[in-house]
Amino acid sequence: MITIDYLITALIVVLIPGTGVVFTVSTGLTLGKRASIFVAIGCTAGILPHLLATVLGLAAILHMSAVAFQALKFAGAAYLLYLAYATWRNKDVLAVDKASTVTGAKSLMIKAFLLNILNPKLSIFFLAFLPQFVAPNSQSPFFQMITLSGIFMAMTFVVFVIYGLLANGFRKSVIDSPRVQAWLRRGFSSAFAGLGLNLAFSER
Repeated sequence: MITIDYLITALIVVLIPGTGVVFTVSTGLTLGKRASIFVAIGCTAGILPHLLATVLGLAAILHMSAVAFQALKFAGAAYLLYLAYATWRNKDVLAVDKASTVTGAKSLMIKAFLLNILNPKLSIFFLAFLPQFVAPNSQSPFFQMITLSGIFMAMTFVVFVIYGLLANGFRKSVIDSPRVQAWLRRGFSSAFAGLGLNLAFSER
């Protein structure tokens, strides 16, 4: 059930930079390592609805319904553009671990959760991805998919935490300067905007 092929494929998928990685890295650079861990939790939690939708077959409905897919797609694109705007406007050089308060942690996890839950392509991706690794003669395909999903989420959390910690280490050693922070802020803002536009104008 859990094969080397699955683990390698899942790891490659998790490592590929996307909206969650960009948000985790930007948080690690600007807010600190603890904040990046909160974001990793939120991003991982945001995968859960897509995995459940796949396991329960709801992703197939989303795939067939052009209206539902388009609505969720544009909601996700709008949220990414909002993040781009908010990142561009935030000119504060924030102290490391400033976001470690309860309020900051909740806010970061909610933002990260919304970031992934508003991406309809995750459901479509898992609909095509997970069934390939379920044994065709299995007597409990549902249990297999739940197990594979749990491994994928655990892998996502660990990789995102590493991304955040590496970004924070880079900040501490190199970029504690307002000028570099400003360039990073603009860079991440542009990345969010680009991802949002790509999602808005992409096909299925």
